[in-house]
Amino acid sequence: MTLDKLPVGQTRRIAAVGGQGALRRRLLDMGLTPGVEVTLMKRAPMGDPLEIRLRGYELTLRRDDA
Repeated sequence: MTLDKLPVGQTRRIAAVGGQGALRRRLLDMGLTPGVEVTLMKRAPMGDPLEIRLRGYELTLRRDDA
């Protein structure tokens, strides 16, 4: 399951980080690494972007990147 499919309020552990090149590196630099628990906090009215909580902070991601 990818982050964009996660229901609001649910917590999951990251199994793998997808993407390639600069996108993958950016996700890893933001703390989205395998084994980290993430919670989907809210979704914008049109579904994009998503706000997730991980490692004690909130991060906003575009749906395409999630």
